[in-house]
Amino acid sequence: MSISPYLQPTANTITKPKVALFVTCLADSMRPSVAFATIKLLEAAGCEVHVPKAQTCCGQPAFNSGDRNNTRLIAQQTMAALAGYDYVVGPSGSCIGMLHQYPDLFEEGSKDYLSTQALAQQAYEITSFLVDVMEFELAPNNTKAQITYHDSCAGLRELGIHQQPRKLLAQMPNIQLKEMPEADTCCGFGGTFCIKYPDISNRMVENKVAHAQSSKAQMLVGGDLGCLMNMAGKLKRQGSDLQTRHIVELLANLLEQPALGETSNTPLRSATIDLAYEA
Repeated sequence: MSISPYLQPTANTITKPKVALFVTCLADSMRPSVAFATIKLLEAAGCEVHVPKAQTCCGQPAFNSGDRNNTRLIAQQTMAALAGYDYVVGPSGSCIGMLHQYPDLFEEGSKDYLSTQALAQQAYEITSFLVDVMEFELAPNNTKAQITYHDSCAGLRELGIHQQPRKLLAQMPNIQLKEMPEADTCCGFGGTFCIKYPDISNRMVENKVAHAQSSKAQMLVGGDLGCLMNMAGKLKRQGSDLQTRHIVELLANLLEQPALGETSNTPLRSATIDLAYEA
């Protein structure tokens, strides 16, 4: 896995860019608040946001299962649904990373190949778009929490997303980032990986949440719902009170919905005192 060759982020020069929100399956079906928070951030950054109704899955489950024919059909459908916008932005490095793989599905030089290249050059994960393209500054936000951050595999390794979420979090004066060990190690989800190799996946998520717990943070934050749901599920089964949330909910201050894996909105666990930090 390597950084997408189509990712060439440059500062936006369009007065009010027309942005298509790529909602993603998990935000649509499991966590709509992530989509709403993404819209709020994009509008705050000065974008005209649209949600194309014809969009569906990015095709990654089919692609990872070796079903290239159906993946091509999904890619063609997605290209048609997302045509006509300045940018395509989504709250998932995994799904946006899949859009960057579309050119590999078609014969080089074909109409579909050229269309997928154009789409890949327009497609951004939300924190990358806000930082690298819009050079966005958050509105004042008094949310207070000690958090630790999980770097999702696709966002990090395909789209080069690492500093972008941290730059945004650094704009929140009452957020203390407590980095966990191996923050960039896979959580074991991997889409179909966790179904094909459940024992390995389970051991990986056990290691990941142990690292998250060791940070003594109050909240585990990340940019991909698949990873977050995987980690939240393991934490819930362990009886942990470490909350799990998508970064856009934190950045947009949309925290009314219970944390992932919870049925009610409970207070954060007690903060820890870091003497080195306090000094």
